[in-house]
Amino acid sequence: MSRADLPHRVHIVGAGLLGTSVGLGLTRAGCAVTLQDTSPTAGRLAADMGAGALSDPHPDTELVVVAAPPDVAADVIVDQLRALPQATVTDVASVKGTILDRVRAASAGDELDRYIGSHPMAGRERSGAVSARVDLFEARPWVVCSDDDTPPARLAQVVAVAEAVGATVLHLEPEFHDSSVARVSHAPQVLASLMAAQLIEMPVDGIALAGQGLRDVIRIAASDPGLWTQILAGNASEVRDVLTGVRADLDAVIGALDLGPGGYATIAQAIAAGNEGHQRVPGKHGQQPVVYGIVTVVVGDEPGGLARLFTDVHQLGINVEDVRIDHATGHRLGSLDIMVLPDRVQDLVAGLSARGWRLPDQAETDATGPVAPHDSGPADG
Repeated sequence: MSRADLPHRVHIVGAGLLGTSVGLGLTRAGCAVTLQDTSPTAGRLAADMGAGALSDPHPDTELVVVAAPPDVAADVIVDQLRALPQATVTDVASVKGTILDRVRAASAGDELDRYIGSHPMAGRERSGAVSARVDLFEARPWVVCSDDDTPPARLAQVVAVAEAVGATVLHLEPEFHDSSVARVSHAPQVLASLMAAQLIEMPVDGIALAGQGLRDVIRIAASDPGLWTQILAGNASEVRDVLTGVRADLDAVIGALDLGPGGYATIAQAIAAGNEGHQRVPGKHGQQPVVYGIVTVVVGDEPGGLARLFTDVHQLGINVEDVRIDHATGHRLGSLDIMVLPDRVQDLVAGLSARGWRLPDQAETDATGPVAPHDSGPADG
């Protein structure tokens, strides 16, 4: 990033999770940020958190970031293009094609040349300014959608803003972006919500059997229904295509569970296909997935327990690549899966055992990558 490309004055419309997090990051980077929100309370909260000053934009504002919900983003973008006729305008909505079409239909003159859609691939299950974080975008992809007609200086401004808050910029076409996020974000949200909904009528004693596998699957089911209705409606065609494919595969598995001829093969092929797809997900720091060894340690649920464990691992000179925690039902303890390079597994097992940590009889190897869903024990199977 060239510091010369980073706008000095930035106006953010929308003081929710993303808008406030952008404001926090840009303020830290030295930008003069102004904030606007239809909710005075949300705006004041974002300002109190240090995301910028709650005020109208300065006349010399160079860049506007629209962090409005997808169903109103296009109207807000057009309003900002006209209110600040010298400024570049971008947005952070999770759909790009529909918004671009609406802006194109409503814009006049050079307005469309000053709009560059973008989308940071970052978020949390919780929404609102109170959930914002200055490091929300650190090492996360930030998609920028431009074309050959995009003025280079304006494109450089948007790229500089994304990089100033710690993101890694990817240049994609709007249609490719929407097709991709339907698979990696939007359809997974629907599937997680549907699976979590199966628990509504389930007896409490049955839910008590839940392990980390279920928690991994339904983690994002706690998301905001209103926001996700807007997102899914904005990318409806692409999401429908993905879910139609899932439905066909699900119907095949359902039929195979009759255990007729070929049923076992269909079930095995479905699981194997999942293995293959999982292996394509980038690993640590966006690199190719790495096969890690897993050492499971039983840890008491008490203050300082994890700190002592990680201190011991550090003193052994072993780098932790990833971790997973599973809390035992009805007991004040849990198990921690520590993922390390395979050639350090035995060193870690020996070192922790010597320090008195309780380990299962043998470590595992996670052959599907560093973040594979995993149930820590046969009781979850």
